[in-house]
Amino acid sequence: MSAVSWNRLVVGLSDLWMLAQADAGAGGDPAAGGAAGRGTASPWQQFFPLIVIGVLFYFIVLRPQLRAQKEKQRKHDELMAGLKKNDKVVTIGGIIGTVAEVTSDRVTLKVDDGTRIRFTRSSIQGLYGDSKDGKDQDT
Repeated sequence: MSAVSWNRLVVGLSDLWMLAQADAGAGGDPAAGGAAGRGTASPWQQFFPLIVIGVLFYFIVLRPQLRAQKEKQRKHDELMAGLKKNDKVVTIGGIIGTVAEVTSDRVTLKVDDGTRIRFTRSSIQGLYGDSKDGKDQDT
């Protein structure tokens, strides 16, 4: 669900909650089924729907996203640790090159004959041609 959909869901649920409270407080005649004898809802009853929505939001949206982000970071760290000379890589800017030199914080790529560009290690997006079917993308 997008953020707009979640926003509409929360607003809709809060509107329903307010209508339910208004209906419960209306009609002062106890013989006609009114709620004149009842007191106001406790703070726990008032905030319970918001707490439930918050917990659902955490488990449905945030937790899977955080898990996927951790896995992606772990894979990128493994790639950076295993980066070596003559690996064909692509940068976050889309530049494709062959690793010419690797230092602790920099990677030098050979992108053409006699053209070398220096990047930070974090600028390397991944190995180029590392597809699941094993075919090189440079054909």
